[in-house]
Amino acid sequence: MSRVTNSTAIAAVPAPVNVARRLAAMAERMPGAVAVAVPRKSGGRFAYDRCTFAELEAETNRIASGLCTLGVTPGTRIALLVKPGREFIALVFGLFKAGAVIILIDPGMGRRNLLRCLADAEPAGFIAIPAVHGLRRLLQSRFPKARFNVTVGRRLFWDGITYAELLELGSSKPTCQETSADDPAAIIFTTGSTGPPKGVLYRHGNFDRQVREISEFYGIQPGEIDVPGFPLFGLFNAAMGVTTVIPIMDASRPARIDPKKFVAVVQDWQATQSFGSPAIWNRVGQYCEKHNVRLPLQRVISAGAPVPPHVLARMKAAIASDGDVHTPYGATEALPVASLSASEILSETRHHWAQGGGTCVGGHFPGIQWKIIAITEEPIESIDDVRELPQGQIGEIIVTGPVVTHEYVTRRESNALAKISDGPRVWHRMGDVGYLDDRGRFWFCGRKAHRVETSQGPMYSIPCEAIFNQHPVVYRSALVGVGQTGKQRPVIIVEPWPGMRPRWRKAREALIMELAQLGKANPLTVSIEQFLIHPAMPVDIRHNAKIFREKLAPWAARKLGWH
Repeated sequence: MSRVTNSTAIAAVPAPVNVARRLAAMAERMPGAVAVAVPRKSGGRFAYDRCTFAELEAETNRIASGLCTLGVTPGTRIALLVKPGREFIALVFGLFKAGAVIILIDPGMGRRNLLRCLADAEPAGFIAIPAVHGLRRLLQSRFPKARFNVTVGRRLFWDGITYAELLELGSSKPTCQETSADDPAAIIFTTGSTGPPKGVLYRHGNFDRQVREISEFYGIQPGEIDVPGFPLFGLFNAAMGVTTVIPIMDASRPARIDPKKFVAVVQDWQATQSFGSPAIWNRVGQYCEKHNVRLPLQRVISAGAPVPPHVLARMKAAIASDGDVHTPYGATEALPVASLSASEILSETRHHWAQGGGTCVGGHFPGIQWKIIAITEEPIESIDDVRELPQGQIGEIIVTGPVVTHEYVTRRESNALAKISDGPRVWHRMGDVGYLDDRGRFWFCGRKAHRVETSQGPMYSIPCEAIFNQHPVVYRSALVGVGQTGKQRPVIIVEPWPGMRPRWRKAREALIMELAQLGKANPLTVSIEQFLIHPAMPVDIRHNAKIFREKLAPWAARKLGWH
């Protein structure tokens, strides 16, 4: 009897899950291959500092064992604020191996939000560049638990050790905590595009499944080369045996990318893949078109906001003839959820988009389940309380699956509005509205918070804006509502293409008249009577693509004199 009990107990122990174990496997499989390359100027060209998979694996082991020597234990929260590069990637995997919980915050969200998020996350230490440590020291009362501090760079008047000293403390012998799928791995903050940034708790199982889903769905193979325009997306390249080449750009300002430098890095390495926001591909696509450049890329991935068809068409023409552009759909809380290729968009769904049908994001990933439910602003405690809508009817989308996170660990009051219980599963309310077509594909119609509630019924941002985005002068547009919910008046705000903004009153009046004619020709937009021209719409920092419509609404009210 006792032997059966022991056997049962042993069988019940969950298998270790830690995405850093995938790096160890790749280091054993391809030790001499380049894992990370970082460009630097050398005369008129770029030279590259390289790190092999074996070297990266050894460095991550030194980080992990060094942190354990300092006293870091599984579950210890460590804020990581380091520039994209070899150290950033090594530290992420080293922290995973140590069992620490990494706090990742986009520095582009602004100093106030950054400090608020850090304070909310209550880090037990910082691994950061000198500027961050200087600020931490000056505001040390806001971070009373921070005692494990490592400076990547020169340490000055603050406490802790340097990155070089951390490596000296550690050993290159294989090391990895026995973490399970349910153990916490990271806290990643949302962009705050529709409310204060919230800390999303990622568990080791979420990350491990992300790697599996992404690599299998897109057919990513060991030996490929990636130039990631967004550091977090490129983090798991090493776990897939993919070389990461760091592009020359400010990752927090993707719209300001120098396309010439980006293209040079892609060509130097004959890269097979690159991820970036629509803002990156807008500039790179125009550059390639202007200079007749064909990139070796087989796979371009773009996310963060709907990708305009003109961007997809340019990039499709700029990459390998048998390559494609992919537009995965998801959120910080759930990624990936769905995906669609540019070939499908440009050949099958573009016309429906232009008529106001929304943006098709494709079918769901194998591990995802989704539902379209009746829109409500109220919490939904149980999946039994949802009202699922029929095919073709617009509602809010909810998702569940192994890549879907279960909770916020800061701003915890948001859990009630975002999560739905379903026994051992949790459904996440994406905050988006749309519908499913007869092929089971989701058509995105905008953020739930951005719908305009008029006396004639709701109007949705993406379908309405598509009507006006077809005007040759319009770069992008935004639908906003002014007034009391249920009686809002719809307004369209347009941002012209750079260099095409009408400078004179008559030219502005002519553009507005043309926009009004477009609106009257479509039943979705026939009720819109007010149009405004904006020089540069406020957008999110992370992707430079999500329009802050909630900031535009009061601006429109002031411009129109509606108070």
